[in-house]
Amino acid sequence: MIHAALYARVSSTRQKQHETIDSQTACLREHAQARGWEIPEKWVFTDDGWSGASLVRPALERLRDLSAQRLVERVVCLSPDRLARNYAHQVLLVEEFTRNGTELVFIHNPVATTPEQALMVQFQGMIAEYERAQIAERTRRGKLHRARSGATSVLGRSPYGYRYLSRAEYGAAAYAVAEAEAVVVARIFHRYAAGGISMRALARELTADQIPSPKGNAQWDAGTLGRLLRNPAYMGRAAFGKTQAVSTAPRANRTSRLAGRSIPAKAGVVARPREEWIEIPVPALVSEEVFALVQRRLAENAKFSPRNTKTPALLQGLLVCDVCGYAYNRTSQGPGPKKYHYYRCPGTNGWELPGGIKVCTSRPLRADALDELIWEKVIALLSDP
Repeated sequence: MIHAALYARVSSTRQKQHETIDSQTACLREHAQARGWEIPEKWVFTDDGWSGASLVRPALERLRDLSAQRLVERVVCLSPDRLARNYAHQVLLVEEFTRNGTELVFIHNPVATTPEQALMVQFQGMIAEYERAQIAERTRRGKLHRARSGATSVLGRSPYGYRYLSRAEYGAAAYAVAEAEAVVVARIFHRYAAGGISMRALARELTADQIPSPKGNAQWDAGTLGRLLRNPAYMGRAAFGKTQAVSTAPRANRTSRLAGRSIPAKAGVVARPREEWIEIPVPALVSEEVFALVQRRLAENAKFSPRNTKTPALLQGLLVCDVCGYAYNRTSQGPGPKKYHYYRCPGTNGWELPGGIKVCTSRPLRADALDELIWEKVIALLSDP
């Protein structure tokens, strides 16, 4: 008895909701059963709502692991573009499965037993890649047109303080004010605009008052407040196109380090110039005067903050804690002008973390001793590569 695995994929949530993944699976089952192939229940791999442009998909990863163990004889898939939208990725996967002794069967393609059939499969892979680029460009231009027309639907998920009313349920997409959250937003803006309080102190105040954060956590974070205070939607002008993806990958963060990746899987994102934003009217939660005052305070704090580095350190932005994955920051201790500088892991700052609990037990490192040690190693390497 020949055992076969099934693989199906849909790239959008709408396709997932309309159960096109189920129709794919049913077609694959029918094809396999007609040829007498047995399908173990755990060998049905489906990626719901995952783009074919990326190789990192949960079900595909499990299928590749199974093939690497040489446990699966045959994989049935609807067409090459369900396996991958990128032609180079298709070639990579086909070679990998073939090397592991796994046969790939595409229902909408002939088995590539001749050079002509192999060429046809390659052409279909290139056409799939072209179609993906075409769909992405049409989607981009369609969103841009709707944004310029003032359609709220292009904004998608609503920020804290609002509820998103979908076009499918209400006929026209819109932001509705969430009254309880709107009160919290107004409080945050007015407290910060009044001066005399930092974002960290304001985060501790909201946490002490047991107000859930936008994600429902008990602990508020200063970074969350910073993003909230800079969002122009709260003065009634939501912005579309605030960021753009760039080919340069972003720097590694704690999540990617703990996962063993050198960089996050996604492309880097950078802010667009303010004049390129497209504004869409939504209900305002604070006045424009209060919003403008908050922006001035944010700009002043960024300029005069004591966190700004006056004297750069040799290993600034380079040291990473091996225990918890946080990047070290530099601190100083000591009375008067004579201070001792240390590299310290933020994971030891329990007062800044959820629940006030430390996630790291590492000790601070003397900056001068560590800088000297690393600098000696760099000089030795440059002297004798």
